Amino acid sequence: MRSIAVLVVLGAASLVSASAQSQRAHAARLPNPVPAITDAQLISGALTPPSEAACFGIGRRCFTASAMQNSYNLPPLYAAGNEGQGVTIAIIDSFGSPNMASDLANFNTQMGLPHMCGEANHTCAAGDPTFTHVYWNGQTQVKSPPPKSQGTGLQERDGWIVETALDVEWAHAMAPRANILNVTTNVAETQGVQGLPAMMQAEQFIVDHHQATVITQSFGTTEEAFGSTQSLLNLRHAFISAAANGVTVLASTGDGGSANAVKSPVKNPATVPFPTVNWPASDPLVTAVGGTYLCTNPVTGTGVDSADPPTTCQNNPGVREIGWIDSGGGFSHIFPTPSYQSTLPNPSTPIGSMRGIPDVAFQASSRTAPLVYATFDGGGGWFLVGGTSCSSPEFAGLVAIADQVAGHGLGQINPTLYTLASGPNYGTYFYDVTTGNNQGDPSVPGYPATMGWDPVTGLGTPNAAALVPALAAG
Repeated sequence: MRSIAVLVVLGAASLVSASAQSQRAHAARLPNPVPAITDAQLISGALTPPSEAACFGIGRRCFTASAMQNSYNLPPLYAAGNEGQGVTIAIIDSFGSPNMASDLANFNTQMGLPHMCGEANHTCAAGDPTFTHVYWNGQTQVKSPPPKSQGTGLQERDGWIVETALDVEWAHAMAPRANILNVTTNVAETQGVQGLPAMMQAEQFIVDHHQATVITQSFGTTEEAFGSTQSLLNLRHAFISAAANGVTVLASTGDGGSANAVKSPVKNPATVPFPTVNWPASDPLVTAVGGTYLCTNPVTGTGVDSADPPTTCQNNPGVREIGWIDSGGGFSHIFPTPSYQSTLPNPSTPIGSMRGIPDVAFQASSRTAPLVYATFDGGGGWFLVGGTSCSSPEFAGLVAIADQVAGHGLGQINPTLYTLASGPNYGTYFYDVTTGNNQGDPSVPGYPATMGWDPVTGLGTPNAAALVPALAAG
């Protein structure tokens, strides 16, 4: 594992050195990436996870790994010996979590998941999946801003601790035998210099050196935040390489619904006054993952529970999933409709001439949340986390299992997703989400969830036991 770390750090140094001048020239036109988390509710500081009653007590429901696995029908895959073994998922985050190895160890103990080689206090054994943390461009100190800070708050480093824990723990929960490569970048306060360019350079290195066949990105920024279309297009190189090398790239669609702010170094960035979408999710070479409220039984993961909190589930009796009010979605202002979106399930929301997102969805609301274990100096514990940051790493776990079944990286999966959804067995592969909308800001028009594809939940959420083998078969 040390050789990988050294290679990555050296690769970063050479790339940054070669491109430093051009990066500085474009810095003022590049936005800072932000984690796709809207709500992280600390519910317990204990080592053991909170009870379901404790979650109900604050108007929420919480999901363990087994309940989430059951909700999306993964156990038949596991029973057949398909858990992602031999496949590596790369997770790109800023800053990371200094306690990730020990937090992951406790998460796996409490959730009954396989321990990973690279966890704290775990003796590696043959067949163990691996967890590797690589600092792409230098180790960073993760801490809160000082008291009475007058900073913008857009790059608070400790905000990425919970993000990193969510990404690592829940990709592992979906694909328990897949390897995890967590690459963290040291994003500076200087806008753009070490933000998105460094993340894309890290992904390029992963692709070029065949370190992973799945990449998940729980970050994004509004298309309108870029100073020019070309400054965005200049960052696509890793996605182009990934598509050519059998690497699947996924991204969270964001947590503003149809409304997004231009991320710039100001304390109160203005909301764009018309519907917008986030990049990299809007890129046609990326699988965009939106979000839902998950109203299955939170203890077993089976059936629909309309009796217990949150009120969204209680107000929609018998409904399994509801489009999340903050699920990023809509239509790109940069990318035209890709060919794979020319055929949709019938009926669907029309896509028109520009790329529509999301492609698919997964649970995202903090009201129906996965339990995340994250600690930091002076506190932490079990969090209920909301955001499409839940959705992308969890769906990435399914793609890793599909890679394992296929025996190779699948690369761009969007054409297969839309082919399957447009065929006669759409309802076999996807749970069609037809309730809810993403008008999170009343001043900006949103979109309703509809039958077939829609700009809230895409094609729907996965029935993993059916969808994963179909993806593997191509």
